[in-house]
Amino acid sequence: MQALMMDRPLNLPSILEYAALYHPDTEVVTRTVEGPIHRYGYADALARAKRMANALVGLGVKPGDRVATLAWSTHRHFELYYAVPGVGAIVHTINPRLHPDQVAWVAGHAEDTVLFYDISFAGLVAELKDRMPTVKTFVAMTDLEHVPAEAPAGSLVYEELIRLNSPDFGWPDLDEKSASGLCYTSGTTGNPKGVLYGHRSTVLHAMATTMPDCFDLSARDVVLPCAQMYHANAWCTPYAAPLVGAKLVLPGRHLDGPSVCELAVAEQASFLLGVPTIWVGVLDHLDQTGGRLTSVRNVCIGGSAPTASLVRRVEESLGATVRQIWGMTETSPMGVINTPLPRHAGESADAAVARKLKAGRGLWGVELRIIDDQSGDELPRDGKSAGRLQVRGPWVASSYFKGDGAQAFTDDGWFDTGDIATIDAEGYLRLTDRAKDVIKSGGEWISTLDLEDAVSSHPAVAMAAAIGVPHPKWDERPLLLVALRPGFSADPEELKAHVAERVAKWWTPDEVRIVEALPIGPTGKVLKRELRETVVPAKS
Repeated sequence: MQALMMDRPLNLPSILEYAALYHPDTEVVTRTVEGPIHRYGYADALARAKRMANALVGLGVKPGDRVATLAWSTHRHFELYYAVPGVGAIVHTINPRLHPDQVAWVAGHAEDTVLFYDISFAGLVAELKDRMPTVKTFVAMTDLEHVPAEAPAGSLVYEELIRLNSPDFGWPDLDEKSASGLCYTSGTTGNPKGVLYGHRSTVLHAMATTMPDCFDLSARDVVLPCAQMYHANAWCTPYAAPLVGAKLVLPGRHLDGPSVCELAVAEQASFLLGVPTIWVGVLDHLDQTGGRLTSVRNVCIGGSAPTASLVRRVEESLGATVRQIWGMTETSPMGVINTPLPRHAGESADAAVARKLKAGRGLWGVELRIIDDQSGDELPRDGKSAGRLQVRGPWVASSYFKGDGAQAFTDDGWFDTGDIATIDAEGYLRLTDRAKDVIKSGGEWISTLDLEDAVSSHPAVAMAAAIGVPHPKWDERPLLLVALRPGFSADPEELKAHVAERVAKWWTPDEVRIVEALPIGPTGKVLKRELRETVVPAKS
């Protein structure tokens, strides 16, 4: 017997329609690429999204077409998040921090037909135009006054498309399982691979992120995502904020400490999210200026694991609660989030920080299992047994676009993340390494994340990266590369001794090397492959 309930599809335009009806004046605020602050309400955003939907249809965009963006987090990008999937097409957000060769490659692999670009990328688009043969239409995301001289010839102008088209548009009936978005992995090993999101998966993901044990969002919040809209849907905040009627603050291109602090203070942000490098910059700025972000309630940190030192600094300087999250492009990106259980109330400060260094607990919608690399058996949830992390769920990729990377998907329907991890009895996931980064010394694993956390507890350390170097006896031994905080100093032997007090004796790195900076990739992670290739001599 089937249920007698209405069968209404879960689609993305319904989110903005809801926000416009019930929160019409709640603001979307943008620091524009042109410079000034732009603000309007959800009702205005819906009207402009519908104008753009009419424009897309007029440009010949058809259901299933890929429409690319090369853009920062702005109100125009926000409108495309709804207009493109709203007409049945697929918004392909290209990461502008990819190498130009990879930008051209993903546009060709996706077979994009239209490319919307922010004016800061006009020169790049002009350079790559002839290498993107499937793109027939280029649109500069600005007004007539600000179209740069280097813009590709024949580019259309976003604000003119808005002006010339009607806000009257009826969203077509869309299959909720149809594709809505395309995002490519950062391509740290080989070519990037495309993750194809759907209407249903994205709506479910957005709903899950707003729950109290996740982002804990409501109409009372001011959401400032410091994760750009070109990667993994800005952690879904452009959908989650309007879903609950929260104010949304989009930072444009500037994510340095002073810019983030200025916007957070001016707009009274209550919820922030971003990668650890963002918060290092924010905290250094607050330390230098004596400033505070008094309105912030929660800070979510993801992309790479925060250190104990960073967690303490955020909570002490901002007076906010840190929630670490783990996820991937392939998980939309929410996988787990570190939210305390009732039994953790009253725990000591040290115990709380130790818990917060775990990636997080499972939430409904994402199943987790740890698999032994040798036997293929599932390992117990004892917090000690480490193996390959595999996931599945309604917002987890079932394959890559065009069938690439099929080896990452198991025969019984799980996605192998490439992470090495444990799960404890409370359900907390703890990543010990990426499979490609783990150091194997004398037949035993050494966790690079634990080494990085150990050295980062030193007050002089800003960032650290541990990598394995060849060793004639032990196969590999750890090398720890450390960047110091501005105005601080430390001796390598001092840092080595600091680590030795906090890890197993045989884990202690043979060398600690102080560097001016660490290479950061397009998603804010340290590029360990680059370190291994440039810092460490190749085996003879």
